Amino acid sequence: MPEDWNGPGMEKLWLYNLHYFDTLAAGDRQSKTGIHKDLIDKWIDENIPGWGNGWEPYPLSLRIGNWIKWGLGGGRLSEQAVHSLAIQVRFLNRRLEFHLLGNHLLANAKALVLAGLFFDGDEADRWLYKGIQILERQLPEQVLRDGGHFELSPMYHAIILEDFLDLVNGIKALGHGDSKANDLDRTLRDRIPAMLEWLSIMCHSDGDIAFFNDAALGIGPRLADLTAYAGRLGFETGGRGRIGSRVLEASGYVRLETQRAVLLADVGRIGPDYLPGHAHADTLSFELSLDGKRVFVNSGISCYGNSEERLLQRGTAAHNTLRLGGRNSSEVWGGFRVARRAYPMGLDVEIGEQGGRIRCGHDGYARQRLHGNPVHWRTWVLGDHYLEIRDRVAGANQVIENFFHLYPETQVDLESKTIRLGELKLSFDSDVGMEVVPTLFYPEFGKAIPNLCLKLRPENNESRIRFQF
Repeated sequence: MPEDWNGPGMEKLWLYNLHYFDTLAAGDRQSKTGIHKDLIDKWIDENIPGWGNGWEPYPLSLRIGNWIKWGLGGGRLSEQAVHSLAIQVRFLNRRLEFHLLGNHLLANAKALVLAGLFFDGDEADRWLYKGIQILERQLPEQVLRDGGHFELSPMYHAIILEDFLDLVNGIKALGHGDSKANDLDRTLRDRIPAMLEWLSIMCHSDGDIAFFNDAALGIGPRLADLTAYAGRLGFETGGRGRIGSRVLEASGYVRLETQRAVLLADVGRIGPDYLPGHAHADTLSFELSLDGKRVFVNSGISCYGNSEERLLQRGTAAHNTLRLGGRNSSEVWGGFRVARRAYPMGLDVEIGEQGGRIRCGHDGYARQRLHGNPVHWRTWVLGDHYLEIRDRVAGANQVIENFFHLYPETQVDLESKTIRLGELKLSFDSDVGMEVVPTLFYPEFGKAIPNLCLKLRPENNESRIRFQF
């Protein structure tokens, strides 16, 4: 029904996904060509130009790219669809998201470049060159020196990496020797290997992303799919093997690895000062996997928009870090806002043959003018068979809570101080009181899974916990 595309009782993100047309890129798309063609025609018939969710710049950009990719990948865009596509690009061209910047503006620019390559004529050239100009201006800022996207979300990093691969693919198929398009191709090819390496560092050994900032499974492409895509485009992707311990200095993430364990720690800023929309109050949080299984996980996200659930998911208590005085380490508010925020300090990393040591602090609570201007310091030490975490809050006289969220189906026995996940067993010991509380894990949009959280309640400003495995 026409009204279903913009149902007033539906979540905004759900409605956006109806208009993205990501289904055109599904793995079984070759067998669904007729269904996809009918769906495109249905969208055209039931969406008035310029009105509704599908004509907002972000879903518009994604749909333009997906229709063009589908048309070049074996689908046949009807004359009506090509005409509609031209109208959509003209509409987008007048509504680029310079007010939002970040991944939104990159998506706009990608759509303009692909449309400029797909169509012929002076107008198409203007779309192409405007998209190229935007990318050339944004890439030096948005892609950091270590290859990470500056919004510091592994999920959005994967989405943007796929966008860049699509652009390389589009230029290869339709560039026809255009000098500016070739310049963009070289620029992208220079950045893609580091971006692919960054993503591999930020994934657990199960091949999926860690949950820092806005991150969920099933939205961005998986590392394996991106690696295969890059290989088809001529990028060197073989021989990676074990990643090992790495410091992503520009992004503010550290990976420590042993034969059994992968530790990923957030020791960086929450994102660009002017663009914190996808940031969480997760400074000095971490995730840990053992023998290929996730053990400690940040809570993820299941929704966007302005809701209490979204605030809880962005809050410090939903992450594996310390909360002081019931406050968030960074003041997340609204759906995509942050007020006073934490800044890291004093990062010190020692990497050994197996694991290593990380020490870092942040001033988020001092910036909120809590009494004593407290600073949280955390030290992780990862060895062959153990992880020890030490926390100190300098200058604090507020209630301290320390959270360790466990992967679903993990069992905790406080009496024997053991953690079990299937055949995996850990023992733990701490010098402070602790309890186990029920929480929720949000690995995908629209999904909430019960899990447990080991919660420490230090009575003074220092605490220690050691996990043996």
